[in-house]
Amino acid sequence: MLHRLGTFIAHRAKPVLLITALLLIAAGVVGFGAFGKLAGGGFDDPGAESTRAATALADKFDGQADLVFVVDAGRSVDEPAVAKAGTELTRRISAEPDLTGVASYWSTKAPAMRSEDGAKALVVASISGDFDSRTEIANRLISTYGGEHDGLTVNLGGEVGVNHDVNAQVGRDLALAEAIAVPIILALLVLAFGSVVAALLPLAVGAIAIFGTFAELALLGSATDVSIYAVNLTTALGLGLSIDYALLMVSRYREELGKGADVQAAVVRTVETAGRTIVFSALTVAVALAALLLFPLFFLRSFAYAGIGVIVIAMVGALVVLPALLTVLGHRVNAGRLPWAKGAPKTEAPFWGRLAALAMRRPGLTALPVLAGLLLLATPLLHVEFGTPDDRVLPTTASSRVVGDALRDDFGSDDTNALNLISAGPVATSNLPEYAVKLSSLPDVVRVESAAGTFAGGRQVAPANPRLVADGVQRLAVVTEADSRSAEARQLVDSVRALPGPGEFLVGGNTARFMDSQHAIGSRLPLAGGMIALTTFVLLFLFTGSLLQPLRALLLNMIGLSATLGAMVLIFQDGRLSGWLGFTPLPLDTSMLVLLFCIAFGLSMDYEVFVLSRIKEQHDEGATLTDSVTTGLARSGRIVSMAAVILSVSFFAFGTSSVSFIQLFGIGSGLAVLIDATLIRGILVPAAFGLMGRWAWWSPAPLRTLHTRIGLTESTPG
Repeated sequence: MLHRLGTFIAHRAKPVLLITALLLIAAGVVGFGAFGKLAGGGFDDPGAESTRAATALADKFDGQADLVFVVDAGRSVDEPAVAKAGTELTRRISAEPDLTGVASYWSTKAPAMRSEDGAKALVVASISGDFDSRTEIANRLISTYGGEHDGLTVNLGGEVGVNHDVNAQVGRDLALAEAIAVPIILALLVLAFGSVVAALLPLAVGAIAIFGTFAELALLGSATDVSIYAVNLTTALGLGLSIDYALLMVSRYREELGKGADVQAAVVRTVETAGRTIVFSALTVAVALAALLLFPLFFLRSFAYAGIGVIVIAMVGALVVLPALLTVLGHRVNAGRLPWAKGAPKTEAPFWGRLAALAMRRPGLTALPVLAGLLLLATPLLHVEFGTPDDRVLPTTASSRVVGDALRDDFGSDDTNALNLISAGPVATSNLPEYAVKLSSLPDVVRVESAAGTFAGGRQVAPANPRLVADGVQRLAVVTEADSRSAEARQLVDSVRALPGPGEFLVGGNTARFMDSQHAIGSRLPLAGGMIALTTFVLLFLFTGSLLQPLRALLLNMIGLSATLGAMVLIFQDGRLSGWLGFTPLPLDTSMLVLLFCIAFGLSMDYEVFVLSRIKEQHDEGATLTDSVTTGLARSGRIVSMAAVILSVSFFAFGTSSVSFIQLFGIGSGLAVLIDATLIRGILVPAAFGLMGRWAWWSPAPLRTLHTRIGLTESTPG
């Protein structure tokens, strides 16, 4: 199949390039509209109880107080001049047509809305609409009310404020990351390929992959929710895979030319051999990302849409467009050679061959220190804590971070983090007191507000609030002193949900959303992990015909990934390097960890296939096990190491971000790539071959027969 494809392209290169140019223009036109169709948010399970509660809250009441103004007077907020300015500010905010449920300390005199030192006060409000419309409204409100007003310093936060600040900061940070990474990547490409012309080939494949995926996202965005963050994965992964595939194809093409083959024969052989590797590599990465489709959060599902799309399009670009370009360029692929580069560019790296030979001769001596180091780096996973992002992922100077810190440090209880209980149907107000008394008696509950009154410590302390009932649907606010991400807050949600009420009550609020999101991810992780392991095993068996090689690959990849995740716990949860990187240590964001695992696993299998293909090729040509491994590493080690360095630069550039979960993803992905390309591929893979010896390619007779029938094998050279 690949032989026929290579022959077709080699004989029709110019028409292929013309059709590609037309398709690229069409993809650019369609893809340009993607940005207006992609959505923010996507971090909640749409079927969860907390999501249903939020929907009911918005339908029947003013919604949750998702916009919080912290007003700092610098002196007592009860002074006449301050009270006058605060009342006027409240009036202006209340007049905003996009806000509902506006309340402030000056309008309610609620003690909980005044800071403990008396110098700060709160104004809270709700914004209706979807994520994007709320964010647009927040942009206007923040520019209007943030800063100084009549001697009052106003900072805006809450859920909407945090979303605004994170999105704005991420946009600035990504621009900075690209400004740092792109020049370095271009310089490394020229060094890796040894010539300017060859260095431009990955950019051509990358443009096809990125613009093609933008067009895919534009179409999907018209039919379903797709996260705006999918754009970032598209650009990073599209360029990274294009570099990987171009390095592999160009290196093999040069190798064939060096053997004396003419241009067309070299292209055909390159598609047969390197093309086969790319097909299996793309399939393994796509399988890892396809597991994200199992999760109900469209934030994660969107990365599957973007990732699978960019992988498939990059694969097609490498298998079809790149060979056509090589056919047209011929020997001119080496044009623009670096001044110090003499002769044909090298396709082998003797260092990797010597390292592989050493690891095979003394597998225990070389592998044990590496394994010990990786397992030691993985040990912080034993105390990992999981969470979801809040304002503390931002710098301390961000407006919403200032609000969050004030709510935690200066106010006795944060009403915006209250549990919201909404009855699923009409409930008589007369039936509420007994239920509210029981709720107010639970540990860590400050008070319970309801249409039947406010209750604290098992007794009523304030009169009824008629605004907490609408058409018979009751709303109860359970105010707690516990931090919304703490174990105490999670235990309170469990206790409230277990407490029988006068009817069915849906429990919402920040803590309930966090718990439901964790459950939505955690309950599907075993299935996702099993899917990745099984499909990867099958693909590697079809690739090698061995039963042991897929098991070896999965084991080594898991060791490398465990070390990477352990390092992330050490850095971002335990706070090592927090002063240097400038973030607040927090429990690790579960969604980002899942994404990091899938991306890193896929790229690890990408390099696995690169190395294993050259080893298997030597084995199939009759070489001994030692010669197969050493020659295979010598011929693939340079490609893998250069690809890893270039890709890690792109990822590590995200470490300059001021948003901690973006830092985690970038640093984690870059570290995973480097660990895999050096310690795993360079030392542990040849050491494993040395330990397996003659069993390295073993498979039971029935499976060998199956592989002969359905495995995709390379054509032998003519």
